[in-house]
Amino acid sequence: MSEYTTRVALVTGAASGIGAAICRALAGPGTAILVHTRANRVGAEATAEAVRAAGGQAELALGDLAEPATAASLVDHATARFGGLDVLVSNAGFADRTKFAELTDAAMTRSMEAIHGAFFRLARAALPHLIAGRDPRIVAVSSFVAHAFRTDLAVFPASAAAKAATEALVRALAIELAPSGVTVNTVIPGVIRKDAGTHAAFTPAQAAAQTGRIPLGRLGLPDDVAAAVAFLVSPGAAYITGQALHVDGGLVIRA
Repeated sequence: MSEYTTRVALVTGAASGIGAAICRALAGPGTAILVHTRANRVGAEATAEAVRAAGGQAELALGDLAEPATAASLVDHATARFGGLDVLVSNAGFADRTKFAELTDAAMTRSMEAIHGAFFRLARAALPHLIAGRDPRIVAVSSFVAHAFRTDLAVFPASAAAKAATEALVRALAIELAPSGVTVNTVIPGVIRKDAGTHAAFTPAQAAAQTGRIPLGRLGLPDDVAAAVAFLVSPGAAYITGQALHVDGGLVIRA
């Protein structure tokens, strides 16, 4: 058990959308969040201000997680600023709709490094601090693209491969880290409404067309995903590890 009294979280890709919603869901007195973004400083600062308005502490960090040194730098920043680390949420990533036949080596590598490689390096750097932390949690944010392969849905070969690899690593880590008390889970969003002006895998019209394929009849909201993440990092989720929680309105129905 660490000596510091504030529960500390590092959330990547937190300038908008799901990442920003996760920060808001975790914010409150007794919390401190390192808000990461690759380049959207304005968005990340707005997220940090929302955390502070809810009574938490927040600091901003920029960096490209496809670059190998960034992950450890973010962990160092969080622990130096706040005194420890209890929660890691690996959310940063992007969707690449490039067809398989058109994918270059560089494009595939970029997806793998920015998603799977980033999660691997973040977890590796965070592990010593998490083991010493309070109710230590790791959550990776995956995507329905690693599960829904149908002719009525867009296919994202590079993104699907990177997300699927991340989910496999989550399961392996859950087994290895269980004796230390660190839980490791993944949340799998479906088609989620994006913030205006931000990158989206679908145009608004394409996203709206997906609602007919979703049993609950609507697009997901960033807050829907954030609520699931907030539960998995809470003390109440202490007996849940190695799990994949679909937050998709029933888009991916498995027997």
